[in-house]
Amino acid sequence: MEIISQPWPWYVSGFLIALIMLILLLMGKRFGMSSNLKTICTICGGGKASDFFRFDWRKDSWNLLIVFGAALGGFIASHYLSDNTIPKVSEATIEALSEMNFSSENAYLPKELFSLEAFTDFKTVLILIIGGILVGFGARYAGGCTSGHAISGLSNLQKGSLIAVIGFFIGGLVMIHLIYPLIF
Repeated sequence: MEIISQPWPWYVSGFLIALIMLILLLMGKRFGMSSNLKTICTICGGGKASDFFRFDWRKDSWNLLIVFGAALGGFIASHYLSDNTIPKVSEATIEALSEMNFSSENAYLPKELFSLEAFTDFKTVLILIIGGILVGFGARYAGGCTSGHAISGLSNLQKGSLIAVIGFFIGGLVMIHLIYPLIF
């Protein structure tokens, strides 16, 4: 039980991801979380509103197990495989958080961002809405999400996925170093 509840080394997790990707590649399947959203919208009748959602979702229904497994795995890990101790955060991170007026009492989940009270702040709600729209637009425009391109697309040696992943990293760097300080 101790082996399961501790963080796994990168080489074990990386090997398991590579093994799963090899199996999916051999089966002719593609992995990606945003494709599940498309499938769910199709199941719920999205094809009535847009041609984008008119496709045979049954051939990709296996991918819905990933969503179910992620939710179930998160539940099991948080309720049965965790002792609820807050991980230690470096002093540099605590100092950076306090400079931006974030508390460090809840480690990497500042209450200013991760609490129900955060939803009473108009700025926070506006940032969440704009961020959600940008992420949704970006995933659609890029033809997939970060997991789909970085894990599945790169495993399949797709040039478009390489370009998308480079774009994700550049966008993340621009956000955290240029835009984030302006917002907070």
